[in-house]
Amino acid sequence: MDVRNAQAILDKIIGQIFGYKNPLSLDQFLRKYAFDVRLPQQVNDSTTGELTWTQSVNPAKFITTQNAWNRQDWDTMPARNLATINDVLAAWNEVNFTSTERQVDSLSVAESDNIYTSENVYRSEDISDSKNVLFSDGIFSSEFVAAGQRSNALSFCARVEDSKDCSSSFAVTWSKKIVNSMFIEDCSDMYECMFCSHITNKKFYIANAQYSEEEYRRIKDMVVRWVLTA
Repeated sequence: MDVRNAQAILDKIIGQIFGYKNPLSLDQFLRKYAFDVRLPQQVNDSTTGELTWTQSVNPAKFITTQNAWNRQDWDTMPARNLATINDVLAAWNEVNFTSTERQVDSLSVAESDNIYTSENVYRSEDISDSKNVLFSDGIFSSEFVAAGQRSNALSFCARVEDSKDCSSSFAVTWSKKIVNSMFIEDCSDMYECMFCSHITNKKFYIANAQYSEEEYRRIKDMVVRWVLTA
């Protein structure tokens, strides 16, 4: 995974959701739509000085997972006199490095940490059983997701949080079974709806009110242009 591939994924997500060619670079999307997502931070490997990415920046010392695997002396440290708690803590400090860029059974992962059985993941953390994920935290069993948080079973979604079973949607919170919709809060079973809250099983609704399909699509096009250019 590199910047070029990540940009291609973002282009597909934006194109699928909005029906327009993506005008945003990765950095522009990050600043505009992933600014509040908890993402891996850049630190230095304490053994080599190289840059690496971690989910937690609280520990004092870091080591990339690869460098930890390559190091041969973890179980051959000399025994020493541990007369006081300070002696114990000093011994612990010599081997206590926090691993970074952790991944299990995953492919094509970059600038990410805590990734499980996933593929094509960029600048994300806590991702499992997913593909093509960018700038996200806590995404499971999903594909083509950007700026997602604590959600599962998403497909072609951006800025979705605490939700499940959503597709081709943008800015969805605490909802499920949302399709081709934008700006949805605490809803379920919504298709082609925008700016709706606390309702269920609706189609062509805007701000909790029913519209004709023709009027809905006219307004949606205006909203899409605003989202991508504002």
